[in-house]
Amino acid sequence: MTALALATRRSPLAMVQAEEVSAALRERRPGLEVELVAMSTRGDETLDRALAPIGGKGLFIKALEVALEAGRARIAVHSLKDLPAVLERGFSLAAVPARHDPRDVLISPHGPDIGSLPRGARVGTASLRRQAQLLAARPDLEVVTLRGSVQTRLARLDAGELDATVLAAAGLARLGIERGTPLAPEVMLPASGQGALGLEVLADDPEAAELARGLEDPDARLAATAERAFCRELGATCASPVAAYATIAGGRVRLTVRVAAADGSRVLEDAGEAAPDGAMTLGGRLARNLLERGAGDLIAPPATD
Repeated sequence: MTALALATRRSPLAMVQAEEVSAALRERRPGLEVELVAMSTRGDETLDRALAPIGGKGLFIKALEVALEAGRARIAVHSLKDLPAVLERGFSLAAVPARHDPRDVLISPHGPDIGSLPRGARVGTASLRRQAQLLAARPDLEVVTLRGSVQTRLARLDAGELDATVLAAAGLARLGIERGTPLAPEVMLPASGQGALGLEVLADDPEAAELARGLEDPDARLAATAERAFCRELGATCASPVAAYATIAGGRVRLTVRVAAADGSRVLEDAGEAAPDGAMTLGGRLARNLLERGAGDLIAPPATD
């Protein structure tokens, strides 16, 4: 085959992730030439407002899928948490490589945890999931919309515009940034797929799918299956105030899920476990449990005039 083209966003973190995939592919297939097709997405270009009202994190993936359809790339490298629980017809999630640290990290000059922030502290994030859990723990906090690259967000924090921000541990580690304190899942439950990558291909491209599957990690796939099944059954998008985190131990899949009102005033949580072949069923069951308790009202988009 000619050089294998990987589609990726242009952000520094996305490029590092794509390079990680490129190196792994070349290690498994010596002599394989891999090129990166970097592109800007609407999500990267729209930095002045939250994503939820204008399409959510799906704005990060459409350009990459267009590149696959146009034949400009064979594999798209995504942060798995950006991929919708149901892909568009014609696309396939070919592989989920080994997952990195799924936790969130609090970065603040005021201390290592949410309790150490001063009253009324300004915390920057663009994630409704993080906002909801922050406000559930500390209703006095002021959450400020903060978008852009990791470096841009940290620059605004360091300039004194904010008292704190919350970022993904995996992203910081991939960029070689050692700052902040990881938050326990009990405090800040991660997003579905956080810390993992998703390798997307066209459903009718078996050669690309086979190459991608060489990077598959069974435990990461199992966790993703449970987490994404929960989001799918719930009807949640990547921008919903929804968290789901699965772990694999002792031959069992354990899934913890959380749905919260955006203002933190109400939090619903559940957990369960299953054998590996029941991961999808487990996610669906926990979603139905929370829907019966009113989760649908918490994730519904706000009414507009």
